[in-house]
Amino acid sequence: MKAFASYHPVVLLVYFVSVISIAVATPNPAIRLLALGGGFCFCSLLERPKEIPRNLAFYIPLFFLVAMVTPLFFHNGMTPLFFLNGKAVTLEAVFSGCNTAALLVAVLYWFQCYSSIMTSDKVLFLCGILVPKLSLLLSSGLGFVPLFQERFRKIHQAQKAMGLYASRSYVDRIRGLLRVGSSTVAWALEHVVDIGDSMRAKGYGLKGRSSFFPFRFTWRDGCYLFIIVIFFTAALIGVVMDTIHFSFYPRISVFPQTLLARGVYTAFGILCFLPFVLEIKENIKWKYYRSKI
Repeated sequence: MKAFASYHPVVLLVYFVSVISIAVATPNPAIRLLALGGGFCFCSLLERPKEIPRNLAFYIPLFFLVAMVTPLFFHNGMTPLFFLNGKAVTLEAVFSGCNTAALLVAVLYWFQCYSSIMTSDKVLFLCGILVPKLSLLLSSGLGFVPLFQERFRKIHQAQKAMGLYASRSYVDRIRGLLRVGSSTVAWALEHVVDIGDSMRAKGYGLKGRSSFFPFRFTWRDGCYLFIIVIFFTAALIGVVMDTIHFSFYPRISVFPQTLLARGVYTAFGILCFLPFVLEIKENIKWKYYRSKI
């Protein structure tokens, strides 16, 4: 059981949106490195140990590819390193490419964490709050696909056992598949009609009808959401007020090191590493309780 995944879906959605939006909103390298570090550490705990080298084998070449390609298309900057086909490759463009690559890898890491934490039931729950009809459509469609596959397999096996499915030639195989497919589609249409009648009999769409939600917002979720909002607001204020402003063109600007800027870095760093610390804490607690058994 992932400790961070036990929180309410709204809390999880707010957290991922907060981290990714701050990382995208500012070109400050410190912010993007913090997002990259937090995403890597959190993803390393969520994935199996053998998946970590595979992820690195994909992300490291991607990082260098983006970092090398960017200076070939953007030639701004006042510090040329060398000339390629008569166009300057500048130091500013190289650093800007590395910064863009760090953002790309960080966002991919966070989306990988999102896909691992936000399961289909949580996504459907969030859609049910915002767009109930879309949630119904998605849940029905996602639940219908495995049923359709299972029915297709059963009909195929039944017709094959009866000798109606010959596999000696491609023509017979195609005819058998078409026969199985038509039977499965006929069952699917009947199944959809049965679902509609069942929903109508249970009062779907009537006024005053209550809905069941498998997730409950507790005080623990409220406390964690409050912490996320506090650190996100602190980082957002720094972005809006240009406290951590950084630019690469025409020259690389001075890195912001004021007291307020350091506060923004600290707030965003805490925000990025919150799930990682939470998972480490729960793992230590779990090992401690197991040692007492």
